[in-house]
Amino acid sequence: MGQRITFLYLRLTYVCTEAANNEGALLVPQGEGGAAEVGTGQDAGSELASRAGMEVPVKKWIVLAVVVLLLGAGAYGFLSRKSADGTSYRFVTVEKGDLESVVSATGALSAVKTVQVGTQISGLISKLNVDFNDKVVAGQVIAQLDTTLLETSIHDAEATLERNQAQLRQAERDFERIKTLHQQGISADADFNTAQYNLDVARASVKSANASLERARQNLAYATITAPVSGTVVERDVDVGQTVAASLSAPKLFLIANDLSEMQILASVDESDIGQIREGQSVRFTVKAYQDRKFTGTVKQVRLQSTVEQNVVNYTVVVAVSNPDGKLLPGMTATVEFVVASARDVLKVANAALRFRPSDAVVAEVRARLQKEREARMQAGEGGASGHQGMPGGEAGPGGPGMGSPGNTNGRPVSSASGARPANGNGKPRELTLLYHLDTDGKITGAPVRTGITDGQYTEVRGRALEAGLQVIAGATQVAKAASANPFQAASGDRRGPPGGF
Repeated sequence: MGQRITFLYLRLTYVCTEAANNEGALLVPQGEGGAAEVGTGQDAGSELASRAGMEVPVKKWIVLAVVVLLLGAGAYGFLSRKSADGTSYRFVTVEKGDLESVVSATGALSAVKTVQVGTQISGLISKLNVDFNDKVVAGQVIAQLDTTLLETSIHDAEATLERNQAQLRQAERDFERIKTLHQQGISADADFNTAQYNLDVARASVKSANASLERARQNLAYATITAPVSGTVVERDVDVGQTVAASLSAPKLFLIANDLSEMQILASVDESDIGQIREGQSVRFTVKAYQDRKFTGTVKQVRLQSTVEQNVVNYTVVVAVSNPDGKLLPGMTATVEFVVASARDVLKVANAALRFRPSDAVVAEVRARLQKEREARMQAGEGGASGHQGMPGGEAGPGGPGMGSPGNTNGRPVSSASGARPANGNGKPRELTLLYHLDTDGKITGAPVRTGITDGQYTEVRGRALEAGLQVIAGATQVAKAASANPFQAASGDRRGPPGGF
């Protein structure tokens, strides 16, 4: 980019020079003999006036072009400054604002309580009193089965009962007669025992007939399907004229949601993130039907039962959701964000700046400079009370040289504006690292910082020499020297070295 600007500047200078020469030639034309030819009379005056009028616009455009080019070169030089070895740096700004660390997951919305309405008997659907989305109350008749066969069963049970009752009365009369004869010594003991047995059997038969009649009457009552709870019909799985068979399990006729003003999300959370989820945490989520609106909820339960999908272990998290306006519907897919940590009014920087790593030589130079600064502060009495500041002499985390807790002189964890947080959002200790920037002399230096929570794009940082607006390095490009020094031949392209921080 810098070579292209130089090329354009030289080209424009050349064009301006040629234009000036041509302008001079127009103002003082020469004849064939080398002497200046000056027009006479009215024609010569007109020609000179026309050329004088052209001189001012040409100079104006030349001045404007030079000013624009210089401004562009200055802007490029500020945004992409180069070091002495030709390295061009890309900068980002340390900002002040709010951060939230979230865990993302997906889940489905459902009613808190749903009831499947079935039937305990087989039969033909003769009537349906409700349909989808209808409001029902507990005990309301919602469907009716055909009762022809059921009523026949009741008549049969009643006839069986009457027959058994007649047999019971006959058994009682026989027993009384044999009993009298047995007391007089006329009837044998075997006849008396037989009469007693027949009486007992007749009484049992009557009880059995009564039970059969009750069963038939209950089956008739089961033909009338009523709503078990008050709510909304969200599913209807049968139609009039359809036959349902209740053999091993009760067939489902309806699905009733008890209360759609209170719903829940069954979110599937990966095992690597489940340790950050706690009951009572705040939750944000969106649905595709209302992508511009954010809904809120609260973690109600973290279930211990796990599921395995494609060798990934997931846990179900129940999120309680309020739905007073009825916008949320059962079955909607929710994209959930669990807010596991938050920070208000803190310094933050783009993650690219934390990933940037200069060459080993630059790192060694920065470490030596910081070590000298630490020794100078210790001699001045600033760093003697804490062994955590400066350069302890070892590497600490991915940030390069091991830095202590910036701005902390008593060894205790620092706290932000949102309260004391000795650890970042996922419970891990804050990492120590360096943010690289250019000093007043244009040399690369490092600012020791301690990182906090991150939202995936920005990370909270805290440091002694850190302030909002500081330009820190997020990347570097090594520009090779041009093979040709001809300013009128455009460069074939920049040769980029290994990227830093990308």
